[in-house]
Parts: sequence; structure tokens; C-alpha cells
Amino acid sequence: MEQLSGQDASFLYGETPTSPMHIGGLMIYDPSTVEGGKQRFKDILKFIEERLHLAKTFRQKKVDVPFNLDHPYWIEDKDFDLEFHVRHIRLPEPGDWRQLCIQTARLHSRPLDLTKPLWEFTVIEGLDDVPGMPKGSYAIFTKIHHACIDGVSGVDIIEAIHSLEPYPEAPPLPDTPWRGEDPPNPFELMTRAHFNNITQPFRFAEVMAQAVPAIGRFQKGLREKKFEVNVTVPKTRFSGAITAHRVIEGRNFDLAVIREIKKQVEGATVNDAILTICGGTLRKYLGAKKDLPQDSLVAMAPISMRSDDQKKALGNQVAAMTVAIGTDIEDPLERMKAVHEAASSSKEMTKAVGAKLMTDFSQFIPSTTAALATRLYTQLGLSETMSAPFNCVITNVPGPQFPLYSAGAKLVTHFGLGPIFDGMGLIFAVFSYNGNITITASSCREMMPDPEFFAQCLQDSYDELKAAAGG
Repeated sequence: MEQLSGQDASFLYGETPTSPMHIGGLMIYDPSTVEGGKQRFKDILKFIEERLHLAKTFRQKKVDVPFNLDHPYWIEDKDFDLEFHVRHIRLPEPGDWRQLCIQTARLHSRPLDLTKPLWEFTVIEGLDDVPGMPKGSYAIFTKIHHACIDGVSGVDIIEAIHSLEPYPEAPPLPDTPWRGEDPPNPFELMTRAHFNNITQPFRFAEVMAQAVPAIGRFQKGLREKKFEVNVTVPKTRFSGAITAHRVIEGRNFDLAVIREIKKQVEGATVNDAILTICGGTLRKYLGAKKDLPQDSLVAMAPISMRSDDQKKALGNQVAAMTVAIGTDIEDPLERMKAVHEAASSSKEMTKAVGAKLMTDFSQFIPSTTAALATRLYTQLGLSETMSAPFNCVITNVPGPQFPLYSAGAKLVTHFGLGPIFDGMGLIFAVFSYNGNITITASSCREMMPDPEFFAQCLQDSYDELKAAAGG
């Protein structure tokens, strides 16, 4: 039995009927490397079953503490049923990209069963008319709750169900056979909660001791103008209350080209180029809707704090920085320069405060308070009157730069999806794999009724930046 951290539990408290808090992924496979040339669902099941022990998330479910007196716990689910978690559907003809996006958005809209291990895989067949994909391709849509993983540990789960060759040897089993756990006694959970609440002031004092020098570093950085605090976050069509309906769209780009593009601004990174493309996308889309603010939109960009020895650890180990993404700047290279400066400033501020310290305080927010605050924020419609600290999320997760296989089939491409919530109705998930990089937008259908047009704005923004860079 393992307790969730305050940060992990916050994603459970943040779950509402209109805002399920899971991360998604759409992976498309070429079955030409499969023996016989055609994939069988039972072979996919067998392949996953052989690898369940490689990631804790697969067979752990949450147990709530009575009356929400403390954060929940993970236990091994003794009633685990693989076929509950891995499903199978097929697109009707012609099986094109738009149909795939619509079906994926519908799956992404539905919350996970919180009484089971918090993940689902859906195999989607019939992708016979998706541009650039081999005939006979199929997809696997993955859905994993954010309480279990962050972007980096999500990659570890993807690695668990992939291999470097079509038919590798089955991974060795652990020395101790897996076995499920009985749910803990409610009295035991309440006793643990009582002990945690008694010791919490001492842990809080330790964090506060680290905070005092951090405040000094923050004030020094402001005086020396190493960074500045951005307080202007304009409202857009993505700033209101969301519904339960989702749309997704995405595009695939050449990673090598983006690496060349970022060289046009000294010191710029691939992430700066991605932020610039996303900023250009929103400039075009909101401009067409007569909804483009004069001030730049601000994105939240997660920062992984996961060390190499924590790769397989469950849960979230991320902080965040906010960056102005230059939606007020027309010239794409000037926008990338401004984005690079804003990102550098935000990184300096994060460095001064300490990324880990920025998340440690979440552990001390009482569970009942966190759950109540989320419900009130939604029920009172506070997103309509309060300004959010950012307009969108842009999360960039680096993936492996070599081919992967699953149950004999080659992974062709991977599109990411993320959660949205009231006040923040747009997330860009960025994922790099085998020389390519995908940018996928997830939003509320009422906020983005025309995802095809949004995708065209994304493509046009990339094309303009590439042309400006001499590509």
C-alpha cells in the first residue's frame, strides 16, 4: 500500500463530470511487420499481459480514506481483469483521419472508472484512408489518469508495451510473483490519517525552512532583472467553462527541420520553436474569430523533476513555468526571439525559487479543502469571473528516436492528448518519436467547433516559421 502525494491526489480532486483528468495517447501501427501481415487482438492482449509487471500503474487501484481525511492510497487490485482495460473497435469506411479524430475525442471525453486501475487501451481498426499511414494500419488509444503519471512516467508505460524488435523474448518475471491486496480496513486508514495530520506541521516547517532562502533568491533575481513576473493573462474563447465534449486535431512535423529553425535565434531551443508555432497558431485562429487580445497569451509549460533513478516511479514529479507565447507578434522569427527571452526569464525564476519547492507546498493542502475548492470553482462558475494564471498548456515530452514495435507491429507515429478544465480549455501535447514531432490540440467542442481549421492554422504557422528561417 502506497499513499498518493498531494500533487498526485490533486488530479483526483480536480476531476469533474465535464473535466476527466486523464492523459491520452493515439499511437498508429503498421502491421506489415506482423507474422502473417495481419494483427490479431488476442496477440495484442498476450503481449500486454507479458509486460504488466513492468509498470506499477497497470494493476494498482486507489482506495479513499473515509471522509477524505487524508490523501488516498494505491493498492494492488486482486480483481484485476485485463480484458476490462483493453477494448476493441473499428471505424466505418472509409476510415479517414477526421473519423479517427472524432472517435478518439469521444473516447477521451469519457471518464475512467475510478474503482478500477486507472487506465484503458482501445484498439481501433479500419484506418484505411488516413494520409501517410500504410494500408491496414490500426491505432491504440491509451487513457491513463494524471494521478498515476506525468508526461515522463507516461513514456515509461509506453516503453513497457513496446520493444526494439518485432518479436523479442518475453521480459523476465520478478522474483516475487504478483499478488493482489485486500482493501485496507477503514479504521487503519483513519489511524494513518490521524498520524499524518499530527506530523504534518513538522514536515511543513521543513519546507518553510527551504522557502526562506528561496524568497531571498527570488527578490534578488527581481532586483537584478534576471526575470520578471508576468501578471497580464488576457481572456479568450478558451477561458470560460467547458463542456464534457472534446475535439482533437494534430499534425506531424520533421524534428530535424525544427532543430534547424531554432538556430535562427541564438540560444533558442526546440521547445522555444514549438512554443512559437503554437503562438502563431493561436494568433491565426483567434484573429479569424475576431477574438485576438492585444496582449500576448500565456502558456503553462510543465517541467519534469524526475531523475534517472526515478524513471519507473509512480505519480507526478513536475513543476511548471509560464511563458508568453508571442501571439501579439506577427513576424514569426521576432515571435521566436520574444518566446526565447520569455522562456529564459521564466526558467531563471524557477531556478531561483527551486522547482521542487514549488510543488512541495501542495502536500500540505488538506484533502477535504482541495476537493471542496474544486467543486465550488465549477459550481459557482468562477472561471467566468476569475482570471486564470495561463491561457493554455503546452507540454513537450521527448520520446525515443528509434523505431519501436508492439506485438510485432511497428509504431509509426504517436499523438498526445491532455486534460482541460474550466478557465483553460486548450492543451497542446507535443511528442517526439523516431525523427518526427507531433503537435496535438485538445479542446472543448463548443470552444473549438472547427478543429480542421485549427489544424490548418497549426500547419500554416509551422510553414511560415520554416519559410522565415529560410527552409
